[in-house]
Amino acid sequence: MSKRLRFLGRNGSPGNTCPTLYETEDSFVAQGWRTNTSGTVEIPHVLLVYTDPETYLGSPLVDSGRGTFLLSGTPVTDPNILAQLEIAPNEAAVEVPRRERRFYGEAVTG
Repeated sequence: MSKRLRFLGRNGSPGNTCPTLYETEDSFVAQGWRTNTSGTVEIPHVLLVYTDPETYLGSPLVDSGRGTFLLSGTPVTDPNILAQLEIAPNEAAVEVPRRERRFYGEAVTG
């Protein structure tokens, strides 16, 4: 049985046609700009606003220093999932776990 994607939002390119964020029952699928590392895409910071405030991407985000994050996950290769996406030649998609936010504390100050 193939996963069904639910569109969350897209933003970051001229005309806001990509990158795109989707969710499944237990994961996020991020469609972003292809990098030289398999399983890693580049997504704009703004794409994260489409997650529910009680959830987050369950994979480390590496800040590129230019308004984007590098996000690593499982490369999307399932033809049924790929058929639900509109991927440009310079893009790829990765799947990462969807986690629930559990920390509501205060930031540590020095």
